[in-house]
Amino acid sequence: MAFVQFSKVSLAFGDRDILKDVSVNLQAGSKAALTGANGTGKSTLIKVMAGLVAPDDGNRAVSKDARIAYLPQSGLTHHGCTLREEADKAFEFGYRLQEELDKIGDDLKAGLGNQNALLERHDFIINEMESSGFNRRQATAEQILIGLGFSHEDLDKKCEEFSGGWQMRIALAKNLMVNPDILLLDEPTNYLDIEAREWLEKFLNNFSGGFLLVSHDRYFLDHTINEVYELFNGDLHRYAGNFTHYEKVRKVELETLIKEYEKQQEEIRHLQEFIDRFGAKATKAAQAQERQKMLDKILEHEIVIPENLKKIHFKFPPAPHSGRLVATLEGVTKSYDGEHKVLDNLDLLLENGDRLVVAGHNGAGKSTLLRILAGVDTSFEGSVKLGAGVSIGYFSQDNAETLKGSASILETIEAEAPLELIPKVRDMLGAFLFRGDDVFKSLDVLSGGEKSRVALLKLLLKPVNLLILDEPTNHLDMHSKDVLLEALKDFGGTVIFVSHDRGFIEELSTRVLELKPGQFRTFPGDYRYYMERLEREANGEIPTENGNLKMENSGGSSLSAGRALRGSANAPLNAASSLSTATPPLQSLPQESEKSSARLSYEEKKKLEAEKRKAEKRVSQIEEEIAKVEEEKSLEENKMAEPEVYSNGEKAKAVQAKIAELSKKLDELNEQWEEAAMSLEEM
Repeated sequence: MAFVQFSKVSLAFGDRDILKDVSVNLQAGSKAALTGANGTGKSTLIKVMAGLVAPDDGNRAVSKDARIAYLPQSGLTHHGCTLREEADKAFEFGYRLQEELDKIGDDLKAGLGNQNALLERHDFIINEMESSGFNRRQATAEQILIGLGFSHEDLDKKCEEFSGGWQMRIALAKNLMVNPDILLLDEPTNYLDIEAREWLEKFLNNFSGGFLLVSHDRYFLDHTINEVYELFNGDLHRYAGNFTHYEKVRKVELETLIKEYEKQQEEIRHLQEFIDRFGAKATKAAQAQERQKMLDKILEHEIVIPENLKKIHFKFPPAPHSGRLVATLEGVTKSYDGEHKVLDNLDLLLENGDRLVVAGHNGAGKSTLLRILAGVDTSFEGSVKLGAGVSIGYFSQDNAETLKGSASILETIEAEAPLELIPKVRDMLGAFLFRGDDVFKSLDVLSGGEKSRVALLKLLLKPVNLLILDEPTNHLDMHSKDVLLEALKDFGGTVIFVSHDRGFIEELSTRVLELKPGQFRTFPGDYRYYMERLEREANGEIPTENGNLKMENSGGSSLSAGRALRGSANAPLNAASSLSTATPPLQSLPQESEKSSARLSYEEKKKLEAEKRKAEKRVSQIEEEIAKVEEEKSLEENKMAEPEVYSNGEKAKAVQAKIAELSKKLDELNEQWEEAAMSLEEM
């Protein structure tokens, strides 16, 4: 049986221990994940296992003839040949065996050498070539490339035509084609969309060899591995079970440690405060020196909690008030070449509080739609109408390109943060993987991934009520994703997003918009319901609808149908059963309105315009009143945190009564605002 084995392996960089007496055994059937905070040495450990880095001490043993495939995080490029030709290079080992086989055949025919030994080697090579899949290499290569998202047309393209992310897909595909005994994958999901991740998940579930992988996708790990290795402070510990089970077990282990950690941190803080306050005073110098000794002794044995298991929470600034209708898209059509429509006559109704995920294969128009909604792309047909009071925050990977200058990360974020969040800036930076001296890096020296994280954090600190997020979890580790997810769940506005992280999507989404080239469908309910729906369609349990459907639960949302079906998210199967119901195309609505308008007299038009101005003024007045009441309510809620209030029963009761009164007033104002806004829309 093939294996790779460590025995008491140690490795240090300078005075830092990366690996300390680490022992691990990977063999056929091993399905393992390697976890740990950024910078703990996960990539280094995999390189040692792959034989690319030599350890300082200990032994690395590999079984004879074991095929080991290793995929780094990034940096691999391919050029000078077609994709099909590059894929064939993965089978070089087979071609070498074929050459040896031909030579053995010649020797046997000529009666040279030890005939029995040659026959044994001949049989071994035949079996090896068969088991490795070499004889089926063309079909295997095509199957894997298509599974990872390449098209049949891509196979004859030059490799240099593919971008960096697709270059890494080529490298991953070649590693899988080898059909290795041991597969070492460092962040294989970084460049994969959700369909390619699902394909890789199935591949690994059927893989007969052993694998060790690093990934920040919890869903992917839970569905592929059955053991977890945690690297922390140079030590490696094994946990049986999937990743969620590991986190639960680790949490129990850490509960006592965290209590001790918090107690120690409080003691450190008190000692440091005394030293800072009295260290320079002659009368207190002796006491300050004594406390410094105490502090030094504590720091020698300071408890360290893994960064990836620390819990950091932050909230968005309060979202400005907006109406129930956040955005209305009618007949949105987009083509880049004038022939093929990426978006075709798309209608969408986005309501306050929605968490809408846009799903679809690469090239279906997901990012295009987000750019249109954000106002970045204005060259399209149709209309996008934002609701009253809507303010947009838009994030895409392109945001990173705008970050330039000599300002540090810390200065940049502090300049954007509201006053109340300034004390939490360092924690938030830590949650987004900027720890220690990293916060003092200038923007000009940051990598693309680092800039992307800064751009995302900057956006999250702005008071907006519509967040448009294109792949916000790229370049984040699992802990950072959890922090972002909890903040988005608590966000008081509306979110429309694209993500390839299945777990993130399932936790956040409340509606799904499915895009296909020139087609679209929307589904009430979360992503799990959407996937169940697709599975039922694939199994023939539900007929698949074609074209641009107008019902909200089955295609684009007609405005009337969209309103009628709100509330059906809690009963998705009932909503799905009404798929056959159709409504007139949206385009007829504005046409009818224009005809009616043409028949109006001058006096009637003038009267309507006056009424519209009056309605607009009424909406504006109510919004101002809502803002005042919300501010007053916020002040009263802050009073509840004051000791003189919460410690005095009468005062606390009075403040609570005032808060209840203001809440009731807010409800009434919001109802008035909706009525006024609806009246304005109908004019």
